[in-house]
Amino acid sequence: MYPSNCGAEDVALIEYAHLTGRPYRVFSLDTGRLNPETYRLFDAVEKHYGIHIEYMFPDAIEDGHQECCRVRKVRPLRRSLKGLRAWITGQRKDQSPGTRSEVLVVQVDPVFEGIDCGVGSLVKWNPVANVKGNDIWNFLRTMNVPVNSLHSQGYVSIGCEPCTRPVLPGQHEREGRWWWEDAKAKECGLHKGNIKQEDDAANLNGNKNGVDQANDIFNTQNVVNLSRTGIENLAKLENRQEPWLVVFYAPWCSFCQAMEESYVDLADKLAGSGVKVGKFRADGEQKDFAKSELELGSFPTILFFPKHSSHPIKYPSEKRDVDSLMAFVNALR
Repeated sequence: MYPSNCGAEDVALIEYAHLTGRPYRVFSLDTGRLNPETYRLFDAVEKHYGIHIEYMFPDAIEDGHQECCRVRKVRPLRRSLKGLRAWITGQRKDQSPGTRSEVLVVQVDPVFEGIDCGVGSLVKWNPVANVKGNDIWNFLRTMNVPVNSLHSQGYVSIGCEPCTRPVLPGQHEREGRWWWEDAKAKECGLHKGNIKQEDDAANLNGNKNGVDQANDIFNTQNVVNLSRTGIENLAKLENRQEPWLVVFYAPWCSFCQAMEESYVDLADKLAGSGVKVGKFRADGEQKDFAKSELELGSFPTILFFPKHSSHPIKYPSEKRDVDSLMAFVNALR
């Protein structure tokens, strides 16, 4: 299945799929903020190939780059991929050398889950990872297929209308996206697992500087950020006013990153239900404490602290989707 906003790479992949003569599906994340030219291209592609593009829509509205992309792109994509075993993307290494230079052609998706749930349940194929942008365009011109008319106006990388603009001669194509952000922040989260992490080696070796440089995750008003004192007090209580679900994590851990959307969605669903949702960053100086006192074996570890018991219960599964986590909470609260 091909996700597509009908960028140059997306149309090239649809053309390749069409040439094979085999059945294929195409879906698009309609954020509600796309350019009119992009919607017209959707119609042209459907007519040209005789296909129906499956459109996915957001179920909420948020402001801010990462927050907006999370609800308008990442969350709908996660829902779509839950019914699949594999998906195909148009990522290229030279699209963003600072973040995508290590994209693999075929991989187990490190962030999203497929129909069987759990780590390793979804294959991600990036067939044009090693293809240059010029070669993509040579192919499109040769095959005479529809392209977005914005390309002729200086747009190279095309996303939502408020966050996309033309680039100047000599500028990299990614300069037209989120131009107010640092170069390494010009990502929407769809390919978070492919973003190059320069500090991973330092993090894994326990280098404190590397840990401090990692961007934090699970950032939402419905997830309480627990301090060392906070988690110690929570663990000592025998009669809590409400039960707690807490994830012990490291922001550089790919498995923690993979469950971020599910955990945030779970926290939103549990808001006002009487169950508190929290997080405790357990890497660096906190790791030994978490291992000895709180059963931390690996990242992420999820513990449920019941209302009338001092003994936390460890989440036993690698299935970290919202439904599985909710079933765990409902069985214990």
